[in-house]
Amino acid sequence: MKSWVKRGITGAFVACIATGALAQQVSENQVEAHTDWKVYAEPPASPSECWGVTVPKKTVNTDSSGRIKAVSRGEILLFVTYRPKSGVKGEIAFTGGYPFAKDSFVEMEVAGAKYQLFTDGEWAWPASAGDDAKILAAMKRGSDATLTARSARGTITKDTFSLLGFTAASDSAEKYCGG
Repeated sequence: MKSWVKRGITGAFVACIATGALAQQVSENQVEAHTDWKVYAEPPASPSECWGVTVPKKTVNTDSSGRIKAVSRGEILLFVTYRPKSGVKGEIAFTGGYPFAKDSFVEMEVAGAKYQLFTDGEWAWPASAGDDAKILAAMKRGSDATLTARSARGTITKDTFSLLGFTAASDSAEKYCGG
């Protein structure tokens, strides 16, 4: 949880972490949908936190030798978040639905470029707002994002998310929070 504090996460995301439920189920305040992305705003009257979220189109779980492995995972989500009162503009976050291996990184690939996200528990983020901006720009140009990670039990996961609708969802989330 300390990384959420470090990165400034609050509100509905804390509820999402605490309950383990999809953000769509935590918030009833879906304000828009854009192809594969949904946009939420909290609180509804005067939003201070707005986000776009999507689920993977493809998930592959393997053991260390590359053999397909059946595993049980929680929700797998990719977010872009805006919290203008906290100075957060386009924060990227990923939850893999399982605890990541200690001191590991998630590799994110978008349009041929690779980025590292640091991990804490079941969550991963870019290391800085500058890294968020680079990934945000790449996501707006790309057609999909693939995130590869290692679980605390050694399973290698590869989740592919569609970026169709990402630019519109990101722009909408920013707009709803006064951006």
